Amino acid sequence: MTEEMVMSIAAEAIKTMIFLAGPMLVAAMAVGIIVSVLQAVTQINEATLTFIPKMIAVVVVLAVMAPWMLDVLEQYTIHVIGSAGEMIR
Repeated sequence: MTEEMVMSIAAEAIKTMIFLAGPMLVAAMAVGIIVSVLQAVTQINEATLTFIPKMIAVVVVLAVMAPWMLDVLEQYTIHVIGSAGEMIR
């Protein structure tokens, strides 16, 4: 196994991780900004108010994006296992 193979597998793993976590993080960030703006407008300074909407948004995004996320993870796994013969040499 060469250094190039290790680096390509690591880069692909990081890219896959970003693809899988990205939609949920973006949803949580968007909901957090919206709730923060609403808190600023209404002058409600409750720190725990953002947790429930963020959790709901993340669960909804996870439920909607789960088939796509599973497909991305499956493609990565097939690629890594399929290239295991080249890695052993």
